[in-house]
Amino acid sequence: MSSHEIIDIPIRDDMIRLGQLLKLASLVEDGVEAAELIKNGLVKVNGEIDERRGRQLHHGDTVSVNGETVRITTGA
Repeated sequence: MSSHEIIDIPIRDDMIRLGQLLKLASLVEDGVEAAELIKNGLVKVNGEIDERRGRQLHHGDTVSVNGETVRITTGA
């Protein structure tokens, strides 16, 4: 898998919080790991570092961590 490949993650609702998305996308094992990565400035939302675990994300937003990028899409 290329490090530049973006993986689409469908969500049921209109919004998901950053910490929840990291878990849903299997980018972290649990909420503690998510909080640490976010707090240490290792998570980018739409290309910019975001240190808010509760950041609301919507359709089309991208999140990058540890060389992986996911994009939020609306579910069926």
